[in-house]
Amino acid sequence: MANPAGRVSLVGSGVGSLAYLTVRGQELLSTAEVLVYDALVDEALLQVVPEACLKLNVGKRGGLPSATQEAINRLLIEHCQQGKQVVRLKSGDPFIFGRSTSEIQALNQAACPFEVVPGISSALAAPLLAGIPLTDPVLSRCFAVLSAHEPEELEWEALAQLETLVILMGAKHLPLIVEQLLRHGRSPQTPIAIIRWAGHPSQQIWIGTLEDIVQKTSRQSLSPAIITLGEVVRLRPYLQSCPSDLSLSSIVDLIAVDGMAVDLRGVDSMTVDGMAVDGTNSEPLPLTGKTIVVTRAAGQSSQFTHLLQQQGARVIEMPALEIGQPSSWQELDQAIAQLSQFDWLILTSTNGVHYFFERLLAQGKDARALAGLKVAVVGQKTADSLKQQGIQPDYVPPDFVADSLIEHFPEQDLAGLKILFPRVETGGREVLVKEFVARQAIVTEVAAYQSVCVQEISPEILTQLSKVDMITFASSKTVNCVCQLLETRGGISRWDQSICIASIGPQTSAACRQWLGRVDVEAEDYTLEGLTQAIVTWAKPG
Repeated sequence: MANPAGRVSLVGSGVGSLAYLTVRGQELLSTAEVLVYDALVDEALLQVVPEACLKLNVGKRGGLPSATQEAINRLLIEHCQQGKQVVRLKSGDPFIFGRSTSEIQALNQAACPFEVVPGISSALAAPLLAGIPLTDPVLSRCFAVLSAHEPEELEWEALAQLETLVILMGAKHLPLIVEQLLRHGRSPQTPIAIIRWAGHPSQQIWIGTLEDIVQKTSRQSLSPAIITLGEVVRLRPYLQSCPSDLSLSSIVDLIAVDGMAVDLRGVDSMTVDGMAVDGTNSEPLPLTGKTIVVTRAAGQSSQFTHLLQQQGARVIEMPALEIGQPSSWQELDQAIAQLSQFDWLILTSTNGVHYFFERLLAQGKDARALAGLKVAVVGQKTADSLKQQGIQPDYVPPDFVADSLIEHFPEQDLAGLKILFPRVETGGREVLVKEFVARQAIVTEVAAYQSVCVQEISPEILTQLSKVDMITFASSKTVNCVCQLLETRGGISRWDQSICIASIGPQTSAACRQWLGRVDVEAEDYTLEGLTQAIVTWAKPG
């Protein structure tokens, strides 16, 4: 029988930042004892919960490993029956493709009290943030929201007749969607918009027609995206600008910033063209007027971008890596089945944490499976990611780099010590492993994820490279990938001495010197915050 004090709240996180979360949702997060959340939930929302809250990432992102629905149901019931205040945080709205039915049925069967809190669905918010109305007295008297997760199951003949369509989970099926709509009578000139990461700082929008959208987005990483189709897309240019004589305090709906509509309601301040604006005062920020390239993994929201924008920089994000599941889960699954045999678990990246715990949940286990196992991590960001799983790391090397991990390792006698090292499938920390083995530790390396170079840099980014002030690198692999990509387009000579090269730490700097012959700025504190501070110092006059 459930403890009467226990309760589960299924909360819609809305889209993007905390600004789009409901008041009730924020109240529940602020008192949560257990948080069970989806991969697409914005990381900023995780900061609302109390420090002692147990955070469990259950995945639920297409194409990536996730906990089974049955495992999620068990987690909710188990923690509720322990008398905990549990928040099940879902992207968007719980009842719009949120798969809440199974969880509610399981909670009812276990006599666990629950409530459901609505969220702003990306189906409604993404078009709005792109400046596209879903209804119009002439162009759109109705619209339909559909999931293209299984496009072969949809009634395309009927859907093609509707004026406006909003398609979720359709990015990887875009060619098939276009083919079906054209086959069932939709005009090739029908306008279409693809909105990626709606409401996030890295929001991207592609506009085209059924005739050319597949070509326009070729080789682009589109997921997660909302596809909006219909004549209302043509209204976007007319719904983005604000009269110049309006003050910020009088703009209560939308303002256009670099061609993207940004909702100002509930926002105390923002950055526009390098100026800090709070409605009453404005002053130049340290990176005002600077254009900075951030190299990152495709499809991952960039905390670094946000840090630089807060300092006034204009940021161009250049996807350089694609992160995904390994070619086989066999080795990691075997290691998870034998966790009790290891003395230490070493995690050197947030990706390692993410994929290890997603696979742990997929095997029907949770953080309790690590009881008796010590955990070492490299870097504060990795440590923070581990804490979100409810685990405090036992050891973090002082220099935030993997190579210093063994130098300061808390156990001096490593002979016979059994270490589990879930890592990137290729190109990982070979030196770290060799040093542990040299001291007679027994290291089991298992592939937890893949990190591969993207196939192409978008033409839009290439055209802007000659106009930037700085390009930044947060890993040696991004240096390798970016430079290899540029070599296929005539080399890297375009990066003359006027473009600053910034690195997060020694290994990344070594790669910069190998490929570019120099590094101009290196963080003293090998974190994104440390790199941001180093860039701010570089930008100071004199």
